[in-house]
Amino acid sequence: MASPSDLTVRSGRVKTARRLATRSFREKTGEFLAEGPQAVREALTVPDGEPGSVIEVFATSDATRRYEDLAATAVQWHVVSDEVVAAIADSVTPQGMVARCRSLLRGLGQYTWSGTGFVAAAIDIRDPGNAGSLIRAADAAGAEAVYFLGDCVDPQNPKAVRAGVGSHFHLPIVVERDAAGSLGVLTESGAKLLAAAAGGEVNLFTANLADPVVWIFGNEAHGLDESVLSQVDEVVSIPILGRAESLNLATAAAVCLYASARAQH
Repeated sequence: MASPSDLTVRSGRVKTARRLATRSFREKTGEFLAEGPQAVREALTVPDGEPGSVIEVFATSDATRRYEDLAATAVQWHVVSDEVVAAIADSVTPQGMVARCRSLLRGLGQYTWSGTGFVAAAIDIRDPGNAGSLIRAADAAGAEAVYFLGDCVDPQNPKAVRAGVGSHFHLPIVVERDAAGSLGVLTESGAKLLAAAAGGEVNLFTANLADPVVWIFGNEAHGLDESVLSQVDEVVSIPILGRAESLNLATAAAVCLYASARAQH
């Protein structure tokens, strides 16, 4: 229920929320921030106490008036000044509300893919915008889960959550440092491991994607290491039909994931 609040930028509650901008504090507390009405709306659909559920929302009076339905749903909704929201929010132009949420990340041992459909696996990606866009694309294409393996950016980084536009709350997100071991576990599902990489021997337009697939995407700058490529079944390239040098990671991932969706539906 929405309630007027006397919280200021110096209040302990606000300071705690601000510290969630750092990965170390997110990992220590098991919490993260979801900024903007769409992300907050999706977070509020998660049952209270479950991973991803909302602990409290900080919103301006204007945002509270515009989104009365959200304010009525939240367990704790603090009506605060624009200054407080700006202090907590990561964006340059905040959208009027920020939710403090319970972490929704899972370890490899906390989620077992059924081996049906397709999943996305990112290895060593560093850009939070790409991480969030990958989650959004996977959600839109109907992927079963998204894996972040190796030395990846935190998918609960505020920029990643903002780029996901609420999709973080729609599908399992698995984080595991051991990329090689994780690929071995995914292989046991019986699915094909397909690496998306320039110069791949298989053209995406002719690839057999009717069976379950693990799509693997590499670092934005140097792609996938040979150690990873040695584990996959095929290396798939997206044909460049125009004069562009290449596609960025998020766009390439969306193309590949939708190719699987089309083949399987």
